[in-house]
Amino acid sequence: MKEPRTFTLILGVFLAAYFAPLNHPRVQTAILEAFRMLQGYAREHVLFCLVPAFFIAGAMQNFISQQSVMRYLGRGAKQWLAYAVASVSGAILAVCSCTVLPLFMGIYKRGAGLGPATAFLYSGPAINVLAIILTARVLGWRIGLARAIGAVLFSIVIGLLMAFIFRGEETERQRGFATASQAIEENGRSLGQTTMYFATLVLILVFAAWGKPSQPVGLWNFVFGIKWYLVVALLGFLAYMLRAWFKPGELVAWKDSTWDFAKKILPLLFGGVMVAGLLMGRPGIDGGLIPSRYIASVVGGNSLLANFIASIVGAFMYFATLTEIPIIQGLLGSGMGQGPALALLLAGPALSLPSMLVINSVLGFKKTFVYVSLVVIMATISGMIFGAIVG
Repeated sequence: MKEPRTFTLILGVFLAAYFAPLNHPRVQTAILEAFRMLQGYAREHVLFCLVPAFFIAGAMQNFISQQSVMRYLGRGAKQWLAYAVASVSGAILAVCSCTVLPLFMGIYKRGAGLGPATAFLYSGPAINVLAIILTARVLGWRIGLARAIGAVLFSIVIGLLMAFIFRGEETERQRGFATASQAIEENGRSLGQTTMYFATLVLILVFAAWGKPSQPVGLWNFVFGIKWYLVVALLGFLAYMLRAWFKPGELVAWKDSTWDFAKKILPLLFGGVMVAGLLMGRPGIDGGLIPSRYIASVVGGNSLLANFIASIVGAFMYFATLTEIPIIQGLLGSGMGQGPALALLLAGPALSLPSMLVINSVLGFKKTFVYVSLVVIMATISGMIFGAIVG
């Protein structure tokens, strides 16, 4: 099965290299944009977002028991509790569509049900409290409120639909977790110590990735000013915990799991980021193969096509956290309808081409296709409803 895929990949690269019109200015600019997109991603997200996320995922793999994950997020868990935990966890983290991937892989591999896991996968980047507040302030309270309601409902509804559609496969998968012989190791740590350890890792991720607010005053700006002091203090506390509470063998296993997540995810993310930059350029810069004026021209009004295209563009384009707001502000100024704007807000931050590639490596093509389709369809419908109400 791998040989035809390898041949197809080699053939595609060969044909692209052979026939690419490299002398065309648009193509040259798009190629440069692809590398600039990758450079921006590496500078802004890898060290302070992805690396902490990889360590958290590795910690989940080693220091959270499978029984605990299944108790709260598995098939036998109370449904309202499982989806509440998944949604609230995503809201607390408030990460981008790529940073949430290692965390999603961590809980999914430990036995979380497909429904709660995909609810967490959507909620992480979509239910971003700061982004929703800025949306309301910059784009208006109505679209900010609609984004907040839509994001919360999406995470739960998409999770429930994924669990229902793949209930047969999920039953078999959960049975495998339930019947597998799992040795319960006594590690000498209390529940409070384990909770404190994971809370420290999460806080390091939150503060290290804390972006600069658009307003020069306020709580968010104050936290931004002291974030590195907080990170250093948390790293010092983490070093103490690792030395006092963990065995050397456990730390080696943690390192190995972290590296395993990194080597599986990073190549797909880097490739996806470059392709996204090649096709559509960096956010706010018209340098990709697809001119932004073409996109803006078809998302005016509140038609089904306009909302659908906005959802598709949002799903494939990569948005760093909070960058979607000024982009949509510019598109609204160019004639974009309120409905398509909401559709893009609901599909864009939660999905991207890089994240799709990684999700496919975890869930497989069929589940990934259904997940992406649900996000696009629900964003389209929500955009049409919102556009009809405010129009």
